[in-house]
Amino acid sequence: MGAVVADDGPSGVKAPDGGWGWAVLFGCFIITGFSYAFPKAVSVFFKELIREFGIGYSDTAWISSILLAMLYGTGPLCSVCVNRFGCRPVMLVGGLFASMGMVIASFCTSIVQIYLTAGVITGLGLALNFQPSLIMLNRYFDKRRPLANGLSAAGSPVFLCALSPLGQILQHEYGWRGGFLILGGMLLNCCVCGALMRPLEPPKKSEATKEPAEKKVKKKLLDFSVFKDGGFVIYTLAASIMVLGLFVPPVFVVSYAKDLGYQDTKAAFLLTILGFIDIFARPICGIVAGLKWVRPRCVYLFSFAMIFNGFTDLMGSMSVDYGGLVVFCIFFGISYGMVGALQFEVLMAIVGTQKFSSAIGLVLLAEAMAVLIGPPSAGKLLDATGRYMFVFIIAGTEVTTSALVLALGNFFCIKKKPEEPHTKEEAAEREELNKSEDKTPEDAKVDSIEVEQFLKDEPEKNGEVVTNPETCV
Repeated sequence: MGAVVADDGPSGVKAPDGGWGWAVLFGCFIITGFSYAFPKAVSVFFKELIREFGIGYSDTAWISSILLAMLYGTGPLCSVCVNRFGCRPVMLVGGLFASMGMVIASFCTSIVQIYLTAGVITGLGLALNFQPSLIMLNRYFDKRRPLANGLSAAGSPVFLCALSPLGQILQHEYGWRGGFLILGGMLLNCCVCGALMRPLEPPKKSEATKEPAEKKVKKKLLDFSVFKDGGFVIYTLAASIMVLGLFVPPVFVVSYAKDLGYQDTKAAFLLTILGFIDIFARPICGIVAGLKWVRPRCVYLFSFAMIFNGFTDLMGSMSVDYGGLVVFCIFFGISYGMVGALQFEVLMAIVGTQKFSSAIGLVLLAEAMAVLIGPPSAGKLLDATGRYMFVFIIAGTEVTTSALVLALGNFFCIKKKPEEPHTKEEAAEREELNKSEDKTPEDAKVDSIEVEQFLKDEPEKNGEVVTNPETCV
């Protein structure tokens, strides 16, 4: 995700695959937990908000949707901010925004005010933390990147297990206003995680070589050339369809159980079950994705995970009691964990490390509209029919469709390139790199064209993935 992104990350620095990277991984774990678990965890307050403001399910679902839409839709803004100011300052400001939004929301007197505070402000704060943390994670990990992505993605279920019952307790003891206030204080921990994002230091030998090239790269804050990549276009289309239904079941499963007549604490426990299974699914999937035979084909593993998730939604629509919802949450946790562990790994494999910073921002923007209309549309359908079955069926159909788009599009539309030219290019790149490292400081002034070519080609050597004909476009 980019040692060559035009911000505080130096060009051509080899990922250490450890060291301070484990502290960065811990910070990314916390940020991912807040970013993805928070929109689901606030759903435990929906019943209280409905009674307080006299609104419907679709009205409360907008809170989660706005949070997710801000997380996704502000992707390009986050890319520009990171490229201009660096990861650490952006994350510190984002932590303050996330906390401030929830604190102000605790004093709101209408649902629209909650949309603006808990939705827009907190969502923007989480977005300013989420994307920079992913960028820093990939700077520190290369060979162990699938495992690192799996471990950081496990933050979502861990926090979901903790925040869901915690939210229920806070609502019972302090009401939704007190709960929002305390959660706002907890979000200040994002600032601590931002402080862990220490930039990598450039090698002293290459300082004179990379200085003129860095000035050129810094002018380009967003790289729109990724849209010329067929693999990126297919991935973006599939991901946009996927998020229409991916987040719907976790948002509505608690209300589903409550409407079946089960106690609030028992209903909230369903999210804990889902999160507990998800905790183990993500790291395990990260380990599997890092295997020598699997990693070049992780795009198909990702497609399988989405089909599994969609099929689980379809089966969950038949649940009529608490036991059925428990079984649904178990299988949904497995499939959801696989999707969470693989989605950014697959994007990195398709576009390469050099273009990832721009690619992730543009993908999140494309997904934003789908995220914004997904849960509220499901809420409208629920208000109209009064049956959760149709909500789960539509969500499952959308996720399954996205899996077919990704797998079939990749198989039929992506031209397979022979591996031999890649091998020769890699050998040439290594030879060129060795020559540039052996030069004395007096010879460090390299022709600008060679520097530009080096910066363009070097990051593509990202393990075995980018040389694979299935994922490299």
